[in-house]
Amino acid sequence: MMLPPTPRVLFLRQLVAAIRRDASAGRVVVAVDGGRIGGIGFADDLASVFREAGVDTFRASLSGFHTSRAYRTRRGPETPESYYGDAYDEVALRRVLLDPFRLGGSAGFQTAAFDAARDQPLEARWLTAGPDAVLVVDGEFPLRPSLRTEWNASVLLVNVPQSAEYREDARPAEHATYLVDESDPARPRWAPR
Repeated sequence: MMLPPTPRVLFLRQLVAAIRRDASAGRVVVAVDGGRIGGIGFADDLASVFREAGVDTFRASLSGFHTSRAYRTRRGPETPESYYGDAYDEVALRRVLLDPFRLGGSAGFQTAAFDAARDQPLEARWLTAGPDAVLVVDGEFPLRPSLRTEWNASVLLVNVPQSAEYREDARPAEHATYLVDESDPARPRWAPR
């Protein structure tokens, strides 16, 4: 299905073309760094444009890999520093999503493992994908040092506020593959480096 050629869709088509040109063949994992909520709409639209191009596309969010409230507050009340360090279960993210997605074949993967609102693990729901599938992952902190090499490509929405801890530790603007200014969501544009 062809999407209407709005300025947003035209920009996203350019971004998809760049990712497909620059990423390796086979399964591709793209991170959208848009903070706690800023990247969801952009990542959803990016996935729609991949689908429009005929690519088997899946969506996930880092918020589906939160740690429990008890774990995050085990050393006292949650602070911005403790949230940055303890918010996400990177082991589960790799074990049930990233590693099996990259394996290809019939390896099953999960796009979420934890329900942060209910503060409990989710029942496993395994998916499979074709050999040239794309996974678009949004969320906070995807360009932190421990995760930045997990992505074939990464998009940083430069207009979204970031925590001081993340900016200082990860320097996301230096490590993102593509910088996008989405201050006008109807007309996103490339941001300068």
